[in-house]
Amino acid sequence: MKQKIAVLGPGSWGTALAQVLAQNGHEVSLWGHNPAQIDEINTYHTNRHYLPDTKIPETIKGYKVLAEAIEGADAVLFVVPTKAIRSVVQEFTAHVKNQPVIIHASKGLEQGSHKRISEILFEEIPAEKRQEIVVLSGPSHAEEVAVGDITTITAASLSDECAKYVQKIFMNSYFRIYTNNDVIGVETGAALKNIIAIGAGAIHGLGFGDNAKAAIMTRGLAEISRLGVAMGANPLTFIGLSGVGDLIVTCTSVHSRNWRAGNLLGKGQKLDEILDNMGMIVEGVSTTKAARELAENLKIDMPITEAIYQVLYENKEVKEVARDIMLRDGKDENEFSK
Repeated sequence: MKQKIAVLGPGSWGTALAQVLAQNGHEVSLWGHNPAQIDEINTYHTNRHYLPDTKIPETIKGYKVLAEAIEGADAVLFVVPTKAIRSVVQEFTAHVKNQPVIIHASKGLEQGSHKRISEILFEEIPAEKRQEIVVLSGPSHAEEVAVGDITTITAASLSDECAKYVQKIFMNSYFRIYTNNDVIGVETGAALKNIIAIGAGAIHGLGFGDNAKAAIMTRGLAEISRLGVAMGANPLTFIGLSGVGDLIVTCTSVHSRNWRAGNLLGKGQKLDEILDNMGMIVEGVSTTKAARELAENLKIDMPITEAIYQVLYENKEVKEVARDIMLRDGKDENEFSK
């Protein structure tokens, strides 16, 4: 069943997902705010800044005007940075004329409000202008999806029908979707794993080995689970694709910009310099601040997140905060609150 799908956000992940949809035979529009980038997509069928080695299907059409991109769309997929999501959603709401399925594949928490992205979507899009909201998340590098590497991720929604719709339009021989009804858990895992990835990269940058990497990932997952459950998530979600799966792929690969940023921090580079040279949004930086504030509000102990916050926002040395974590009072591993 051919569908018309608008993808909002032509970064690496938005472009890769648009490519999957186009290869599955759907009509795909790709909207972005950079006119030169859209011209490149339409003229050369490339997106060299984000996926330099990828040829984009010629059936994907780039749009500079959001209202034109979403016209008549059966589904609209938001893949924009967290800091831009509310403004883009507001523009969408002002122009949408039908009731598309709303999908988002962004990963973060809004600054100040600490809201998950689906909460922003529910707030900004009236029920008469949308169907149910679906979260698309899991262990996935855009660079690997773009070349057809085997990938499995989750479509989470309060509506089983809409989750299965997203499963159907995306699935093919290399891209597999599982459904889930735990929207809170899937979004929390997606956002918070970026914090732990910065820490994993920093550990590598300091020269530590696999033991340290395993420690930060395992204890990082405990922190993610504690906060997620306090927010209402199902704890089982965090041992699934959008929990431990996404954590593994983000904490162990040079494809991860959060890992790369942490690695450079561990090597002694300054955060401002790293972000200036990265050329892409490092979501974990802003998410660290939001998650720390949220943990304080909910009285959840998150020592790794606190340590990374101190590095990012208080200019503490990575080696110093790593030492401080190791010298904390002894804990029972199965004591969930600690």
